[in-house]
Amino acid sequence: MAKARLGKRSQIVLPKPIVEALQLEEGTEFEITVVDGRIVMEPLVSVPRSQAWFWTEKWQREEREAEEDVRAGRLTTIRNTDDLDSYFAQLDADRE
Repeated sequence: MAKARLGKRSQIVLPKPIVEALQLEEGTEFEITVVDGRIVMEPLVSVPRSQAWFWTEKWQREEREAEEDVRAGRLTTIRNTDDLDSYFAQLDADRE
């Protein structure tokens, strides 16, 4: 178990073994929460603004659903534009 001390300006220095184990670097940002009386610090990863959509809860939920469909074998093979046209026609028919 490693120890840290709260210093001036409420700063905490993380022990070197923890920094190395988590591959943290100077400037790493953390999300800090209190859970059941404990301080929980989780390193944050920066995402370019142009890719932020991928990390939204909605998109991640849909990614998990797609992965489940793949695992369950719910796939359709589209080899050419005729297959694609037939697939869309079937989707339209199923909606009616």
